[in-house]
Amino acid sequence: MEENTFAPKLSETNQAEIVCSNCAAKLEFEPGTTSLTCPFCGTMNEIEIRDESIDELDFDHFMSEAEVGDELEEVSTIACEACGAITTLDPNVVSSDCPFCGNKLIVKSESTSKQIKPKSLLPFKIKRQEAQEAFKKWLKKLWFAPPGLKKFATEAEKLAGMYLPYWTYDSDTYSKYKGQRGDDYTTTETYTDNGETKTRSVTKTSWTNVSGSLNLFFDDVLVLASKSLPEKKTDKLDPWDLENLVPFDEKFLSGFRTETYRIGLKDGFDVAKVKMDPKIRVAVEKQIGGDQQRITSLATTYSNIKFKHTLLPIWISAYRFNNKVYRFIVNGRTGKVQGERPWCWWKIALLILAIVGVVAAIYYFSG
Repeated sequence: MEENTFAPKLSETNQAEIVCSNCAAKLEFEPGTTSLTCPFCGTMNEIEIRDESIDELDFDHFMSEAEVGDELEEVSTIACEACGAITTLDPNVVSSDCPFCGNKLIVKSESTSKQIKPKSLLPFKIKRQEAQEAFKKWLKKLWFAPPGLKKFATEAEKLAGMYLPYWTYDSDTYSKYKGQRGDDYTTTETYTDNGETKTRSVTKTSWTNVSGSLNLFFDDVLVLASKSLPEKKTDKLDPWDLENLVPFDEKFLSGFRTETYRIGLKDGFDVAKVKMDPKIRVAVEKQIGGDQQRITSLATTYSNIKFKHTLLPIWISAYRFNNKVYRFIVNGRTGKVQGERPWCWWKIALLILAIVGVVAAIYYFSG
């Protein structure tokens, strides 16, 4: 299976049954609840959460049978000409804004692609207003921010609700290693200081060659399947309460948008291996024992690999300053904020000049 079969895209729910039971308007999911709310008459429509387990799929079997089966679906998309994100608009909508860069999306031509269906999601818990307040607090802590940035914080409509695609992987691992165990010991040595003979205690290490193996099980190794946001920022949105995942239901997507993965299943597992490696090394060092450890070779095999495609909620805004796009994201479950930020260099220059002035004044008066 070619990884480029799966293209990045954004979509909005197309479930026709998501309509108000009172006035037939389109319903939107209300964060923090299990209900759909009518934005016109306020009627609450409860979502029935299915009482079923969230099954994980067999990785090896899926990789060999990925082109067929009920786990795939076809989606119609359009592309953002500015940042490359591929987006699906609601029926009868001919334009919108790209949530990742703020560029206008205008329907010119559509294409279709296959994707693995999500099996689960975490519904939004943080409301738009709560996300906006968290965003404002984050902005207030930024030193040397340009004036336009803080003004942007008052524009609540700029925050868009978005579900990000993630893979989770379970795997048994078997690792064989070679290395050295270092045991510290203390000895006394004699030295000469200004013609006087003295003694002192010195710690030395005795090294012993070792080898061995160990088995570890990894559960729900989380891998972001998007390239639209910087990983170093999305990683800082952790932790996610994956124990509260619910079976996928498109009703939870109503009123929000969903990005589909750009990092495919196989490449995602390669990322998962990188995340597993430090924990494997820690376990190896613990098994080696002693006061110090050296690992000279380590080979790991993976078996019984399971995966699931899940969606996690964020609030996102794209702010363009001096022709550069800056993104701000808020964890839709906890309100934790991460973001890119521009710097106001004239403010920094004024501070430097002020510091230089103070130093010069102190030097002058003290002289």
